[in-house]
Amino acid sequence: MEPIEDWRRSQYASEITTEDFESEVTVGGWIQDIRNLGGIAFIQLRDRTGVVQVTVIKKEHGKEFFKKITSLPRETVIMVKGKVQPNEQVASGFEVLPKEMKVLGMANTPLPLGVVDKVDADMDTRLDARFIDLRKEEVAAVFKIRSTILSAVREVFESEGFIEVHTPKIVATATEGGTALFEASYFEKKAYLNQSPQLYKQMLMATGFDRVYEIGPAFRAEEHDTTRHLNEFTSIDIEIAFSDEEDAMGVLERCVYNAILRTREKNEKEMRILGADMDIPALPLQRITYSECLDMIKEGGFEMEWGEDFPMEAMKILGEKVPDFFFITKWPTKSKPFYTQPYEDKPEVCRGFDLQYKEKEITSGAQRVHDVELLKKRLEEQGLNPSEFTFYLDAFEYGMPPHAGWGLGAERLTMILTGMQNIRECVLFPRDRKRLVP
Repeated sequence: MEPIEDWRRSQYASEITTEDFESEVTVGGWIQDIRNLGGIAFIQLRDRTGVVQVTVIKKEHGKEFFKKITSLPRETVIMVKGKVQPNEQVASGFEVLPKEMKVLGMANTPLPLGVVDKVDADMDTRLDARFIDLRKEEVAAVFKIRSTILSAVREVFESEGFIEVHTPKIVATATEGGTALFEASYFEKKAYLNQSPQLYKQMLMATGFDRVYEIGPAFRAEEHDTTRHLNEFTSIDIEIAFSDEEDAMGVLERCVYNAILRTREKNEKEMRILGADMDIPALPLQRITYSECLDMIKEGGFEMEWGEDFPMEAMKILGEKVPDFFFITKWPTKSKPFYTQPYEDKPEVCRGFDLQYKEKEITSGAQRVHDVELLKKRLEEQGLNPSEFTFYLDAFEYGMPPHAGWGLGAERLTMILTGMQNIRECVLFPRDRKRLVP
């Protein structure tokens, strides 16, 4: 292998245009394939934007150079300096005739996973060799779209006056109760990985920040082993003071709208590679109450009682009746976390909401309880001890405005916008019930 020294790319593959014809460029990437026809060889050199053909002619470049370049294994990293020449027989319309080459990273053989081979590999094989898997254009496309989605939601937050915050991920108590917690040893104390920034972002509503958002990791020790669940995920969270659930839903639907708009603008190539095509939804998104959903489910032939959470069979019926994004509002209070605000005149119903895409739940949110006495009562009703939440409840004792918010899984939204069927496709290195490496 050779040192890179002062060599740097002049362009990515997709940045070479007709204006570069007959001029010298420096390109770098991975050898995707080599076709050696004896006196001429075609090297497909791949970078993150596409593939450039490097054409080596033995009698022009010399036997030694020809042998050196054609004997390299696939997926070896090289850089090439050469002249761009038009060639209508190449898909890109040009080729590079090399003058110099550096071998920067030699690939072992055989590869643990093919990059352009037609043979499909199972999910475990792909994840075990994720660094190779991510070289595939259809896999990389998911993460380019994911990047755009995160940029698009930040664009909404920044334009609407939100402050970015980062809350602790090592905590002393559960956010929502229950046993879905990863325990950690914290010096002489017991600690947990945080399930959600929920309690901390609510506490920040007592500070006068008014509007906060956080994009960061969250952890759930649930023993699910499905195509829809992860044990570590990226949570997009907001909280807004002096607001109710309608304000929170408004921000959420604008985030979804902007994410779809930006991916259509910036990721046309990636969407085409994935065969994904989502229409930009009309705002406001449809609001359907829990009771209305229950009636629709019963009409679809599935019986359940008011107050129950909707099982997947029920959600499939809803997804068939409302094949788009929609909110489910006015949930039974007992089905939502302790911090969800009940309606004052009908306390069995709360100001919680879920955002759905067909049968898939994307987000939960609500107006929160801001009355400290009601908050203590709600904790007790759900079998939690208010004394264990003193750090949180203290923020409500000295002036807490009404507030609302939501938490959105970045992977869930990416999964829907890209059409992926397994949520593991939407995270670089998944953490699930069975996988802790790579």
